[in-house]
Amino acid sequence: MGRLFKKTPSNSYIKTETKGAKKPLRPEVPRGMWRKCNKCGAPIFSEDVKAGYYICPKCGGYFRIHARRRIEMLADERSFEEWDTGLSVSNPLGLSGYPKKIAELREKTGLDEAVITGKMSMGGHETVVGVMDGRFVMGSMGYNVGEKITRAVERATALKLPVLLFCCSGGARMQEGIVSLMQMAKTAAAIKRHDSAGLLFVSVLTDPTTGGVTASFAMLGDVILAEPGALIGFAGPRVIEQTIGQKLPEGFQRAEFLVEHGFVDAILRREESKSILTKLLALHERKKESDGSVGAEGAGRGTEDGKDAEGGKDTQGGKTEIAGGEAEISAWERVKLSRKQGRLTGLDYINGIFEEFTEFHGDRAYGDDRAIVGGIAYFKGRPVTVIAQQKGRNTRENIERNFSMPSPEGYRKALRLMKQAEKFGRPVFCFVDTPGAFCGMEAEERGQGEAIAKNLFEISALRVPILSVVIGEGGSGGALALAVADEVWMMENAVYSVLSPEGFASILWKDSKRAQEASEVMLITAADLKRLGIIERIIPEREPAGKKNAKELYGILADGFEEFLGRFGSLSREELTARRYGRFRRM
Repeated sequence: MGRLFKKTPSNSYIKTETKGAKKPLRPEVPRGMWRKCNKCGAPIFSEDVKAGYYICPKCGGYFRIHARRRIEMLADERSFEEWDTGLSVSNPLGLSGYPKKIAELREKTGLDEAVITGKMSMGGHETVVGVMDGRFVMGSMGYNVGEKITRAVERATALKLPVLLFCCSGGARMQEGIVSLMQMAKTAAAIKRHDSAGLLFVSVLTDPTTGGVTASFAMLGDVILAEPGALIGFAGPRVIEQTIGQKLPEGFQRAEFLVEHGFVDAILRREESKSILTKLLALHERKKESDGSVGAEGAGRGTEDGKDAEGGKDTQGGKTEIAGGEAEISAWERVKLSRKQGRLTGLDYINGIFEEFTEFHGDRAYGDDRAIVGGIAYFKGRPVTVIAQQKGRNTRENIERNFSMPSPEGYRKALRLMKQAEKFGRPVFCFVDTPGAFCGMEAEERGQGEAIAKNLFEISALRVPILSVVIGEGGSGGALALAVADEVWMMENAVYSVLSPEGFASILWKDSKRAQEASEVMLITAADLKRLGIIERIIPEREPAGKKNAKELYGILADGFEEFLGRFGSLSREELTARRYGRFRRM
């Protein structure tokens, strides 16, 4: 039975009749006039949604807002000035389809990246603003996102302006590998400098805010606000459910959950956003000062090309690797060696290199995490602080130490020991060996993302020398939280990555069995990361690190540590922090 159609003046088609039918069918609604709420399923009039701050008038559910629309809702008329547009595509892994995907997204969304940054006024108060947009690679943070946010924060510091960031992200951008991971440290370091200048940073968490963004700038605000019902967490709900094997409770990781657990200051209703944010700006407004400070143009640019913020000093310093080199074996073989049972652990290195190690316990807030050990020791007669992520030597020890996957209290313990080291002028040595931060339900309840973010923030400006050595697995933000250092070294058979090869293959290709293939494209070996400038030294393993060659490795590292202290121990606190900032600013 054929259907007849007729063309309407609006060029849309409506069904008019069916042969043999007595009654005409009801006309269809013109496309775009109505839409379905993805929260309650009710039909809603599009214009009502737009006029109502993109909130469902039936159930009150929040729709995601395009970045430019959010700026229009907040900025005083014609006050927004956009910054840093048109950055070239970063493709550190050389993925063949990645530049094309970015070009298509730029065409489709009208955005050049997953964040828009600039300056605007709101209620007459000037502020630097950044707004993330989930339409662009899920709002993930690659080099360009990290660079735009860092530049915006640096210019805000130079102009003595507050920063307002709206976060919406799936986390670090895996297509850019470990370069994406480094943006966590870079943005946190820039915010630390802004903080030290006594300036306001307001972070607004929208749906969703997860992964590496949660574990960096999103959780570092002087004031942290969240939209109603927003998903906020370090690990996503699906990952946690797979880890614990059970369904999560209703409301877990939602904005209200984080307020209840003390990680968010308040819920920010969208219709009240402009008035409340304006009030915050007014309460923290600084008087204009004419002190000859650096202008906005070029703020922070002196840290590129290997120069630090003090103006032209070489931040690389000293040797770049200890004698020896890597044998030519595959990245997947390195992954297997980094995980191999019997590989030297953090405590092995501590007891083999340092004298009179005394372990300290607890984060002074919740408990003691045995996945991280730390305390004080002597190194060639000099007091130092040593911290390590500790794997077990057998199944029982691995269970006791949670397979070296730290919880929030572990990261807070590490930070407590580092701040103590700063107080007493002790250098810090860290040994990194973790598949990643623990992603269980209790870790989220106790603030896993905030704990990692706070480490990046504080350690970036720690005023004593810090050296981190990746001795086995360097898994994502869980490893980075102990690797914000003046230099990072790697054992020859260690790996350091934005996520595991299995996770990379599962997300990118929907097939975790392609982990071996993923490891070859992720650039995760010591040689790869040395070429990228992510690490400074490779420690050779003439055979995989174990009891047989332990003394040899301890001797190599001890000589390197002594040389490191010779270079960094003589620097002033200002020179030290400037060099460290310059190191991450280049990434």
